[in-house]
Amino acid sequence: MKLSRLTVAIAAILSAGVSSGALAIDLYVDTKTEQIYAKPGPGRVHMGSFVKENNAAVTPPVAKTTSAEPGVKTDAAESTAIRRDRSAEIREKMAGARLINDVAMLDERVKETERVHMRFDDRGLHFESKDGNFSFSMNGRLQAASQYNFINEVEPAFGTNLPNELNSGMNIRRARLGAEGTFFKILDYKLEYDFSRGNGSVGSGITDAFVRLNHTPALSYKIGSFKEPFSLEEAASNRYLTFIERHMSVNAFVDNPNTYKTGIGANYAVPRWQTGIAFQTEPIGAWSAASTSVNANGNQSRNNGSGDSGWGGIGRISGRPWMADDTHFFHVGVSAGHTVVNNQYRANGIFVNEGGIGGGGGMAFFASPGTNVDRTSVLNTGNLTTGNQGAPGSRRIDSYDRFGAETWLTYGPFSAQAEYLRTNINGQGYDGEHLTGYYGFVSYFLTGESKAYHVRNGAANRIKPNQNFQWNGSGWGAWEVAAGYDYINMNTGVIRGGMLDMVRIGLNWYLHPNVKWQFNVAHVLNVNTAGTPTTNTNGYSGGAGARTNAFNNADLSVFLSQVQVDF
Repeated sequence: MKLSRLTVAIAAILSAGVSSGALAIDLYVDTKTEQIYAKPGPGRVHMGSFVKENNAAVTPPVAKTTSAEPGVKTDAAESTAIRRDRSAEIREKMAGARLINDVAMLDERVKETERVHMRFDDRGLHFESKDGNFSFSMNGRLQAASQYNFINEVEPAFGTNLPNELNSGMNIRRARLGAEGTFFKILDYKLEYDFSRGNGSVGSGITDAFVRLNHTPALSYKIGSFKEPFSLEEAASNRYLTFIERHMSVNAFVDNPNTYKTGIGANYAVPRWQTGIAFQTEPIGAWSAASTSVNANGNQSRNNGSGDSGWGGIGRISGRPWMADDTHFFHVGVSAGHTVVNNQYRANGIFVNEGGIGGGGGMAFFASPGTNVDRTSVLNTGNLTTGNQGAPGSRRIDSYDRFGAETWLTYGPFSAQAEYLRTNINGQGYDGEHLTGYYGFVSYFLTGESKAYHVRNGAANRIKPNQNFQWNGSGWGAWEVAAGYDYINMNTGVIRGGMLDMVRIGLNWYLHPNVKWQFNVAHVLNVNTAGTPTTNTNGYSGGAGARTNAFNNADLSVFLSQVQVDF
């Protein structure tokens, strides 16, 4: 923060008044900076010699004369008065010179301190150079989750198997730290690490790790690890979700196969519409093993001839055909993508992922009923590549195509959102099989806020309460209620992954833009896992497993909560 020039001037004038013992001095002014110096130098012009009033050594002698008329000053008296006036004038000039010099020096020091700005806002701890060419921000999030299953009626387990049930408890849903910034205003970077990735296990991994070139304010290109441009709910950060967990079809078809993939992409975004395309590959190695991926059943590393990674092309276009303002708009969008799946058979044609023998790869899709602590796969297709190469009844997934349609209306504190997603399975032994899902929900802010819009992502953004929560009762934050329906069906043709639909209600308390406390109740209406395979066609156990079968016709109701702090 700059000091007041008036304060500096007063300080300089006061300091000028206490100077007393100096002899005559020559002063020079710099013609460019207008600073005053006591020594000559390049670009400095001599201002003159300045003397002290009582310094007799440099005061010229004055002849004494007398005046015949009383009351008339003598020449000596006039000389003394002249010297006194001149001394006062010199002191004023010297004080002014010191003032100019002190202000100039202070300005230089202020400029030095202003070369880097630091601030803390909803983007985190932010540093930025004065010219705006360079910036650096630290960010992070912590989501502490709990789950209590108050209705948990599942088929009992047999033999030595563990009970077939959803478990209550707590965990750290996400714990991330990241850094992002800008080089020369046109080059962005982002790096984020999640210490909780691994579907609740000890695994961890990279989420975003990319560099983005901003060709224009609207058009950008990026390379590295980043989200696939697919689905309205997936495009929104998990910090800004209305419900604690994403809906089943979004999780099963986008998030569970690991939406963070490595590749290149382009994005164009203006306030009214956005589009994004990307060519990406499945992640390599266990660092990204959030759950099932194209490297199904273990996500084994692609080393030592274990198979190439599969590429995919994907894109999304969305916009707001009606937009009165940022709190009254109607959003629509579509997504599509094609992903190639790797299947790695051994030299003898064996393809088995269980028991430590066989090949690798393939693909599986699974879903859980919106739970955030125990995310057991209530629905599970099992590996869609099964059986030895060329064996009777064997199947092989070579690729899958995804399609999505989305809509979102915000009208002041009211909001409604819905999506439909479909995944087509392509490969040997498949003929038109497709997995489908959709959801819809409404929400309302009791305290008058509105859903916020992220232009670049074309999705939900941070909610800022009209009044932050205060312990003295002067502010209560923002309160939102929500209710919705969720459906997914993975029973299609030869695929028996199960079907489930559910309802859930939510209450969100936004204490601060960076602090949120969520409460959800989810009730399963119907679950059908009859006929889910427990073995592969070559006889090895696996498939979706006996536990998935046990959830057939289960009666499940769950209470969830999550506290989130992010910066």
